[in-house]
Amino acid sequence: MPETGDRRALYRPQGRAVSSHLPSSSWLVPAVVGGVAAVAAAAALYVRRQTAEAEQENPPIGRFMNVDGVRLHYIERGSGEPLVLLHGNGSMIQDFLLSGIVDRLARNYRVIVFDRPGFGYSSRPRRLWTPRAYARLFAEALNMLGVRNALVLGHSWGTLIALAMALEAPALVRGLVLLSGYYYPTARADVVLFSSPAIPVIGDFMRHTISPLVTQMILPKLIRKIFAPAPVPQRFDEHFPKALVMRPLHLRAASEDTALLIAATMDLQGHYPEVTVPTVIVAGEDDEIVDTHRQSERLQDDLPNSVFMALPGLGHMIQHLDAEAVVQAVDAAALKAKARPRMGAPALVEQPGAA
Repeated sequence: MPETGDRRALYRPQGRAVSSHLPSSSWLVPAVVGGVAAVAAAAALYVRRQTAEAEQENPPIGRFMNVDGVRLHYIERGSGEPLVLLHGNGSMIQDFLLSGIVDRLARNYRVIVFDRPGFGYSSRPRRLWTPRAYARLFAEALNMLGVRNALVLGHSWGTLIALAMALEAPALVRGLVLLSGYYYPTARADVVLFSSPAIPVIGDFMRHTISPLVTQMILPKLIRKIFAPAPVPQRFDEHFPKALVMRPLHLRAASEDTALLIAATMDLQGHYPEVTVPTVIVAGEDDEIVDTHRQSERLQDDLPNSVFMALPGLGHMIQHLDAEAVVQAVDAAALKAKARPRMGAPALVEQPGAA
């Protein structure tokens, strides 16, 4: 024990901090934040450069029109009865072009193919893009193109828009061809996994930094999945502009459509019996994206003027895997539509005393 004279060594003055021999960690948080910010900035610059290069290497291939605040990119081929093609989620005009069905259908039809808003080179204003909203936009676009009656073909997500067009503009739609569609709500993992870039603010950050990089890594597997069990056609693999898919706007459009998928079917499914135009439903029996029997086969029971054709051994991308079957489906819908009277615009009623 220390002597009495040394007792003050056992006491420390009150109010004074006790020094610690542990190293200070006050630098850690700023360092981590700074590191994350630097990585995000580098990723944003990379994404911006990749977007510019993608658009330089894959310029627009069609024309543009302004419809309800949307700069809509589209192509036209052939002449005859108008036929509108609506692509699925994450896709663009080149999907139909590379399948070969555009050139084949253009021999007998006036084929009009749109980049849906946010995909390809069409703009996408911030609004709720439900199937009905898409339908009203395309109905107005077709009116501007002088189209009063048309056959409408939709693939995958595009089938919901085609059905919505028949509901929203019944005088416009003469017949439907529905390929590989999803029509009834079910639990889907992709809605959970791929919807986050649609979230405001957080999604904006993701789409301009990490989402394009993640998409670049998983895109080859996704493409193989949508073509399975068939291999990816060489023409698609070599010429589809995959770099355009990884742009921030394209990713926002795809994630928003994914997030709305189940709700969209819930809105439409009760109205399917109201769609009375001739409809041909086509799907691959071995589709790994959509359950053909729970979706396309079931839809035939709800559409009063429809036929269903299942393609054995084929998956989701049937326009590439059996173009002849798709052309035949369009011809069948057109033939049945000719037997129905054309619905024109309502006649104006002249008021008494009008000049």
